[in-house]
Amino acid sequence: MKQDINRHEVIEKITPLIENTAMRFGFLPIEIEFVKENHRWFLRIYLYSKVKDVTLDDCENITRSLNEFLDELIPVKYYLEVSSPGLERKFKSDKEFLIFKGRRISLKLKEPLDGETEKIFKGEILDWDDNEGLTFFRFDDGQELKISKTNIQSAKLYID
Repeated sequence: MKQDINRHEVIEKITPLIENTAMRFGFLPIEIEFVKENHRWFLRIYLYSKVKDVTLDDCENITRSLNEFLDELIPVKYYLEVSSPGLERKFKSDKEFLIFKGRRISLKLKEPLDGETEKIFKGEILDWDDNEGLTFFRFDDGQELKISKTNIQSAKLYID
């Protein structure tokens, strides 16, 4: 029997449990993804902390803490993957500009800034405002820039 699953409802139902469990271990879930790939369901949780790296032991501990509770909330067989966001993570939401404040990023703009031709910059996130956009320190010339939220095409963490 085929079962229809509303993945948005599942994510809405499990998010508080995942957030509380991650916070007990000192982490923030920056992305929770419930997707079907090759006829299999995957629940992926990406963890982050400003004060410590995400280790394999951390992922295992959180997986063990979540397993039986998630099984009660998710009505299909699924594979659980808990991991760090990765060293050069591509941002998937605006909240990541706040989460990764102070970190180095590679930024791609939709349109060049006034008087410039380049659309790709490397620098550091100084601040983020949902209305104003990004305050960014550009490494090339040491300039502090204000970049409109609507002009940001993509951003990803950047490692030297």
